[in-house]
Amino acid sequence: MKSLRPFSLAAAVLLFATGASAQLSLTPPPPNPFPKPIEPEKPKPKPAPAPKAAAKPAAAPADKDKAKKPAADKGGAAKPGTPADGADAAADDPNVDLVYGAYQRGFYKTAFDLAMKRAQELGDPKAMTMLGELYANALGTKRDYNKAVEWYRRAADLGDREAMFALAMARMAGRGGGPANREEAAKWLASSAKLGEPKAAYNLALLYLDGQTFPQDVKRAAELLRVAADAGNPEAQYALATFYKEGTGVEKNVEQSVRLLQAASVAGNVAAEVEYAIALYNGTGTPKNEVAAVALLRKAAQANNPIAQNRLAHVLLSGQGATRDPVEAIKWHLVAKTSGKGDLMLDEAQAQLSAEDRAKAQDAARKWLGAK
Repeated sequence: MKSLRPFSLAAAVLLFATGASAQLSLTPPPPNPFPKPIEPEKPKPKPAPAPKAAAKPAAAPADKDKAKKPAADKGGAAKPGTPADGADAAADDPNVDLVYGAYQRGFYKTAFDLAMKRAQELGDPKAMTMLGELYANALGTKRDYNKAVEWYRRAADLGDREAMFALAMARMAGRGGGPANREEAAKWLASSAKLGEPKAAYNLALLYLDGQTFPQDVKRAAELLRVAADAGNPEAQYALATFYKEGTGVEKNVEQSVRLLQAASVAGNVAAEVEYAIALYNGTGTPKNEVAAVALLRKAAQANNPIAQNRLAHVLLSGQGATRDPVEAIKWHLVAKTSGKGDLMLDEAQAQLSAEDRAKAQDAARKWLGAK
């Protein structure tokens, strides 16, 4: 089978009017390799919610001890075995997960102690997965990949799909349990994907595209990407959009490609923002909307995407879809060049600026780069 690597995730051609009858065609960027595997998400604790205006009723004498806040250790977490701040009220509700609640609030030592108790006494696979996360990320305890993998494996054996995914990625990277083992990782990815874990489906699709662990199968890869995309995974939505644009593993469908780009763009995938902006600008697979396209290009440019910076420079230079601003255009051109995105046409435009405007553009670029 003809190799499909590297996969083209390049933006489509973007045309800009430069006169009454002439148009400038920008060549698409060179093909990029397929996106990297998705790793397990790093913990992102949520801040404690602000107190509500309504005051709670005063505690009755019998509930005096219950109403007290738990003592905190030096790290800000409640002492071992003590629920985190606010967890005392949640204890009345058996449906509230105190372990996850402590984790979300940043009380990692408390989460570790509660998870260990539940894992040992109740055999709770979710608590085991939490222990794996805490050990892997050095939260509430010292980092220990061997122990992390041990807890992931115990939870995975009990059917926890998140543990299966975390275990697969750990084995793929050779963390815990010996050197990297792609075959074992693939087995756990398949099990996790079968249970509906979108990140596992995405990474399993990469293995089918890679053709090393499994025989290359682009149709199977497309099926797995669709599972992950339907679950809202933006990386899968962007990758599947590329499949539909190029007819890889699926029937070519530009409109479906653009719909997936839009979904991934809304979810914050910067590469998808660029390609969706280009589709909007050209009216390819979607109604033409230059204003919305330029807004997306600005957003992606500010996220330091050199392709967006280059395209935005052309928009600002031509004045089509945005107010013409040659100084701002050359600023973005200079910023894009620092990432290797050169452009001879924009170099010529820079040379034609007055010395004063060139200096302004260079100063603006330095300030923007310095703020990064």
